[in-house]
Amino acid sequence: MARTSLPLLRRLLSPHSRSVTYMHRPGDGTPRAVTLIPGDGIGPQVTGAVEQVMAAMHAPVYFEKFEVHGNMKAVPREVLDSIRKNKVCLKGGLVTPMGGGVSSLNVQLRKDLDLYASLVNCFNLPGLPTRHDNVDIVVIRENTEGEYSGLEHEVIPGVVESLKVITKFCSERIANYAFEYAYLNNRKTVTAVHKANIMKLADGLFLESCREVAKKYPAIKYNEIIVDNCCMQLVSKPEQFDVMVTPNLYGNLVANTAAGIAGGTGVMPGGNVGAEHAVFEQGASAGNVGNDKILEQKAANPVALLLSSAMMLRHLQFPAFADRLETAVEQVILEGKCRTRDLGGTSTTQEVVDAVLDALD
Repeated sequence: MARTSLPLLRRLLSPHSRSVTYMHRPGDGTPRAVTLIPGDGIGPQVTGAVEQVMAAMHAPVYFEKFEVHGNMKAVPREVLDSIRKNKVCLKGGLVTPMGGGVSSLNVQLRKDLDLYASLVNCFNLPGLPTRHDNVDIVVIRENTEGEYSGLEHEVIPGVVESLKVITKFCSERIANYAFEYAYLNNRKTVTAVHKANIMKLADGLFLESCREVAKKYPAIKYNEIIVDNCCMQLVSKPEQFDVMVTPNLYGNLVANTAAGIAGGTGVMPGGNVGAEHAVFEQGASAGNVGNDKILEQKAANPVALLLSSAMMLRHLQFPAFADRLETAVEQVILEGKCRTRDLGGTSTTQEVVDAVLDALD
């Protein structure tokens, strides 16, 4: 699920060089079924962009599309059955109602499929100016418990109790995933984000688990940082961070902060993975899933989901297609002619897609 390892400029300078990147097994080229959830608001625009690009590349995937919306009481059984069968899903954003006791379908999906690891890659794109350079942060977030456990009740009128649940089992497996990711992707440092100075038992258990797992990876440097100091360090010196492992709520905050630093939520890819299934989506919360103005102007930024779909292709062991897609998207950003409003341009979603399609040729 890592980004391509070769810098863009090196690939552009050597367009004809080839190397053996993937020796497939016979039959690995058979097209794979992927469950597709367009979602709400801008979701159909950005998932439609992915469909166009996949078709243009003749990528070995085909989509099983389902209508799911955030105001539903639950994810339909046929959708869950499709994901369990296909093992892989691509989705747009689902609106989460505010208050009212209605649970988030995004959270439900992660829990039903035990997608315990969220991964968001926040990095500088060549040609996209930001306040900080050399940012390449991977935020790995525990996805199934913590403050998202959904255990709330009103003790007496006017007093609500919300329970944060941290278990050794979930803490150890997210720590294992983070260190394994660092090991497999030639990353150098894993930093655990916590608030154990206040939540001594809950976050203390999370830290204890991270420390135990760190001992199994002596070649990887291990750090710890309190979440409030982490946010300050992110906005002042983000290049110091490499891989970050966090409990559920902190990961949401840290990933969105890092995304804003590196270019915005519209360009950051991500996914959620468990032992059996993976769901790929925009890495950081867009905050504009239901933005009527963007929807009417058909100007949603498709870059994040295009890069997430490249992660999906690599997950499916189609690395050449992933490289080709990433290179085309990065070329469009580098040229700077087609950018949506959130990146300082005036392009529509389709204009960005057309530019990516031209870059593929």
